[in-house]
Amino acid sequence: MSIKQEIINKICYTELVYARINKKLKQNLGKKEIEELVVQLLSESDESFYVKTGKNYYVTNFKKKIRVTINSYTFRIITVDKII
Repeated sequence: MSIKQEIINKICYTELVYARINKKLKQNLGKKEIEELVVQLLSESDESFYVKTGKNYYVTNFKKKIRVTINSYTFRIITVDKII
């Protein structure tokens, strides 16, 4: 299984991350909408943009200009950031 597929299959969220994602993206999305957005971002991103640095994976989606940060041990979403 590729790391991309493993991350998509195992991804999980904490309660705090939903609010953090809305704040960072300046949105007001529900939990299901956020989860769908994250899976879409991960699915659309080429595996070459899945970079492991330290204990995190950084997945950059240049089309939507968003980077997703994921803990490499727990596969928890840490945050998302807009990129310029």
